[in-house]
Amino acid sequence: MNALDEITESFSRLPGIGKKSAARIANHLLRADSVFMARFANQIATLQEKIKACSVCGSWTEEDPCPICSAVNRDRTLICVVEQPQDVVTIESSREFNGLFHVLGGVISPLEGMTPDKLRIQSLLERVKNEGVKEVILATNPTVEGDTTALFIQRLLRETGVAVTRLASGLPVGGDLEYADRLTLARSFRGRTSF
Repeated sequence: MNALDEITESFSRLPGIGKKSAARIANHLLRADSVFMARFANQIATLQEKIKACSVCGSWTEEDPCPICSAVNRDRTLICVVEQPQDVVTIESSREFNGLFHVLGGVISPLEGMTPDKLRIQSLLERVKNEGVKEVILATNPTVEGDTTALFIQRLLRETGVAVTRLASGLPVGGDLEYADRLTLARSFRGRTSF
């Protein structure tokens, strides 16, 4: 295996990139100028050093706490619970939500070894109890695992007295928030229902 095959194989391991796309990217990089290549290589090499999980919400950030958790103009009585950090970016792009976020780091999926204790559920409960939260919006993906996780969290929050809502229909069943368009997300937030 030569260097071109190796880089193509590495790119094909990224989500959403097949063998053909990986080969196209590798060939494009071979034609790219050396300044771009040096900057690109440095960005990849230092990505995990620069970007960390926010100690409050769990979203990706360079500053801790992240800009969303630090913002004084956000509604601190609302917490939107999502599965992954990229879901925060997706919801933020809708411009419909002005509260805080909480990233679980996955969903309950016993077959994949993801049990509730491996998710950031305990820190969510602590935030709800200690930070004056009035509503928790469960924005897990509308999948079996996402629904199971939402139901589990809803049962835990029942005794806290906070309102627990779920995003309204409009998101496709079996789909991911990452792929939802802005209008669908906006309608889902406006039409959320009690859980």
